[in-house]
Amino acid sequence: MTPADPGSDDAVVRPLRPYVALPDDEPATSPGAVGSAGEPVRRSLAVRPFLVTAGRVTDEQRLPLETQVVATAEGLAALPTLTFEEHDIVAACGEPLSLAEIAARLHLHLNVVRVLAGDLRISRQLTVHAPQAGTAHDLSVLRRVIEGLRAVPDSRGLTRDNDRPA
Repeated sequence: MTPADPGSDDAVVRPLRPYVALPDDEPATSPGAVGSAGEPVRRSLAVRPFLVTAGRVTDEQRLPLETQVVATAEGLAALPTLTFEEHDIVAACGEPLSLAEIAARLHLHLNVVRVLAGDLRISRQLTVHAPQAGTAHDLSVLRRVIEGLRAVPDSRGLTRDNDRPA
């Protein structure tokens, strides 16, 4: 909590992350706060990533960025006890999200999300659905992805294969 002058009537008490002070013009937000567009409130990581991960740069499982994670009931119940970053990750994972999506939505470094997701998996706060080893390099899967992307019309309503309307 920020210290307030005992005699001051207009003193505002705001929760703070450890070692991080909010500028006076920035509103205080709680963990997982949502902005007007439904996106989490954008904030930069004011603490160095190696402090958040206790110096670790990789998780034990080497989770790929497309790994899907979803919060468990145990994880949702433990939200008040989690650190800020862990809280935000578990709160965002009410539906399955990839590690890359979590990193983008929460504006965290991908390796920080990987390490924290690994920790949350070990503590049973998250369920991890890693892709099968062979599917990432399966040529038929890659061909279907390319065909699907080509079938998506561009802003003019034309498919990528040719210049005819979709």
